Amino acid sequence: MSLRRTLAVVLKELRHITRDTRTLFLVTVSPAFMLFTLAYLFSFDVDHADLAVMDLDRSQTARDYVAGLSSGDTLSVVAFADDYDTIDRLLVEGTVDAALVIPPGFGEAIQAGRPARVQAIVDGSNSLTASQALSMVSAASSAVAAEIQPVSRSLAPPFDLRSRAWYNATLKSLVSMVPGLLAIVMVLPALALSLALTREKELGTFEGLMVTPIRGIEYLLGKMGAYMLTGISSVLLAWLVAVAWFRVPFRGDMLLLIALTVDYFLASMGLSLVISIWISNQQTAMLIVLMSFFVPNFFLAGLIDPINRESLRSVLTSLALPATHYIIITRGIFLKGVGLSCLLRPSLTLLGMGLAALTLSLALFKKKLA
Repeated sequence: MSLRRTLAVVLKELRHITRDTRTLFLVTVSPAFMLFTLAYLFSFDVDHADLAVMDLDRSQTARDYVAGLSSGDTLSVVAFADDYDTIDRLLVEGTVDAALVIPPGFGEAIQAGRPARVQAIVDGSNSLTASQALSMVSAASSAVAAEIQPVSRSLAPPFDLRSRAWYNATLKSLVSMVPGLLAIVMVLPALALSLALTREKELGTFEGLMVTPIRGIEYLLGKMGAYMLTGISSVLLAWLVAVAWFRVPFRGDMLLLIALTVDYFLASMGLSLVISIWISNQQTAMLIVLMSFFVPNFFLAGLIDPINRESLRSVLTSLALPATHYIIITRGIFLKGVGLSCLLRPSLTLLGMGLAALTLSLALFKKKLA
């Protein structure tokens, strides 16, 4: 592999991008524009939430209350916590959607006929899930009250439910939606890469490049490198739209966001290369990329609804999408301010997907030249 020839391809593609205003707009400005428009769309219901419970009362009444909450189909108790640090970790990891804190004196208050205090903590980084989780906890608590309160008592209301949203205290939908939408709009540089490859096939310039000393790995890496470099500017513009216009708090590290976005570019552009090697028409390439990335990313990647973990097929499909892992990254950096240690799993997953796709594209590209 020749670094000089690879850089020559990078410079050639950069000159093309800067000369073609449509391509320049697609790679740099269009992600921020799409973020601006898409952020006002979509709202869906959530019908299930996973709970963590911190039982500080440890009475039989408290245990009956927890058992009653999870007896239906809407709530599941999947973890128990001993302190708020554990709750924070479970929410950051995405293991639970909400946490229920039962304070000391809960059972005594129920038996005495007083409203028992309960604290519900939700993950505000996904406001739709958080709001629905609070509604489900409130409704389930009211249903359980008839079972655990003494027959001679009639509490109105039986519980004093205190709610608190972490990472998005106001539960504004834009605050949680905008960071997630970055996974949608940042597919556009991969789309531009696919169109660039198929355009050269259509115009006949591809055959001219093949008679030069440029090797397949140099050609593909050069193409990808050019669109990654210009794609970084789109990250900065989209970040500016999110923070300055939509007032989304940014609590993380900007360099980490850029680095992991490049990681996302590697995965999405790698898959785009695989598609483009088989396709020689720009319209067909655009259609396949849109159907492979945009539509599934909206509905299967956890952007709006949480991933349906009751279906193995749904889980596997979601995990196969780069956007699923990038949404965890953007919401974690923007709203939770977490570092690389908390985002290691989605980061390595994207890196593995990108390297696998790039390796496959190189293998197919060599076979194509033979």
